[in-house]
Amino acid sequence: MKALENLRPLALLLLRVALGTIFIYHGYPKLFTHTRETMQAFGHMGFPGYMAYVSGVIEFFGGAMLVAGLFTRIAGLLLAGEMAVALVKVHGLLAHPGAVNNYEFPLALAAGSFALAVFGAGVISFDHAVFRDGGSGGRKSSRLRSPKEKD
Repeated sequence: MKALENLRPLALLLLRVALGTIFIYHGYPKLFTHTRETMQAFGHMGFPGYMAYVSGVIEFFGGAMLVAGLFTRIAGLLLAGEMAVALVKVHGLLAHPGAVNNYEFPLALAAGSFALAVFGAGVISFDHAVFRDGGSGGRKSSRLRSPKEKD
């Protein structure tokens, strides 16, 4: 198990790059190539048309942030929230919970994004290089210190 623990930085990097690439791939057309069609599709799903821009920005730029490992926790949380909305409002998770084939992809994206929000970017990231904490929001270790220990 120690060998697997040593692979954590690589695993977080691979998860970030994979999810980020998928989100960039899905966000790019919403912003730059098929915006009008996307706005119409959002309207048919009951969303205001401008939500296509909101979704595109979250997916494209959030995906880019995941790939870079910069503000990973924030990007992961926003992307997980967007996928949660998609699961309920678009893919019918609550209406048809047994039809996993209708929502398996956004469910996997939501779970992966949430995992990155919880665990952070890891040491192979800009979060770690800039903040020296792997994206934990500037918090120190949660380990209790004795009064004699210095930070």
